[in-house]
Amino acid sequence: MQLPKQTNFYKGKVRDVYTIADKYMVMIVSDRISAFDVVLPKPIPYKGQVLNQIAAQFLDATSDIVPNWKMSVPLPNAMIGLKCETYPVEMVVRGNLTGHAWRTYKSGKRELCGVKLPEGLKENDFFDQPIITPTTKAHIGHDEDISREEIISSGLVSKEEYEQLEKYTLALFERGREIAKGRGLILVDTKYEFGHINGKIYLIDEIHTPDSSRYFYTEGYEDRQKKGEQQKQLSKEFVREWLMENGFQGHEGQQIPEMTEEVIGSISERYIELFEVVTGKTFVKHDVNHAEEERKLIVEVTKLMQ
Repeated sequence: MQLPKQTNFYKGKVRDVYTIADKYMVMIVSDRISAFDVVLPKPIPYKGQVLNQIAAQFLDATSDIVPNWKMSVPLPNAMIGLKCETYPVEMVVRGNLTGHAWRTYKSGKRELCGVKLPEGLKENDFFDQPIITPTTKAHIGHDEDISREEIISSGLVSKEEYEQLEKYTLALFERGREIAKGRGLILVDTKYEFGHINGKIYLIDEIHTPDSSRYFYTEGYEDRQKKGEQQKQLSKEFVREWLMENGFQGHEGQQIPEMTEEVIGSISERYIELFEVVTGKTFVKHDVNHAEEERKLIVEVTKLMQ
């Protein structure tokens, strides 16, 4: 597809990104799915629509906290917005000791990304206050943990800008937790990405989606913690768990398990369930017609350039 005034095209693991006149971006969230830094061989129907529509809803719900890149949603799986110069760090924020933070803690370490962790915590316990554990942004391979001190001293982000990113991150997370609470959920951890145009900071990319965030169900949380049971969660983790159960963790020489129609259907259903629980809305399936979608995007981009 070629869009009017197109100046660049980038195909990521799950998204196709078109740059328009070096000022705007058209992001199409595909149904491709990745795990362990590998794109799986078959797409998941409606996954792109789920992620795009959740992101759009949360960008709108947080626009009073920080300006964001979103301008319009011309299609259920596409967003048009401002092209920003991205900061080379991802702002990961955690309200609970889980995932990577728990694995670090379990190994005996009491510091993560320069943040001191208290003694006596169990997996999935709440921190007294949310913590920010930033990572570098890797175009290839894994993101790497980094501390605020390293970010500032290396000049990746200036001290003034980084402190502002921290303020935005904590305010966004607090808003996300408020909204999640109203849905019977706990927003456990998430990541935010930011960019800037002429010195003005913008929130970019997706936010509070199950691919970028982890949610627990509030009901039964305390009981499960007391009993030392795993929490019931809403996230992409179920895909990673299915792969691990079938002997795949992205290591060299490992074979991706067969994605049968039944497996694909069940993953699609889980994403739709995620949408409905997180947003409180009924999901309306949009079947892709590539020719019609291309026509609509061309019309939208043409309007943008007038």
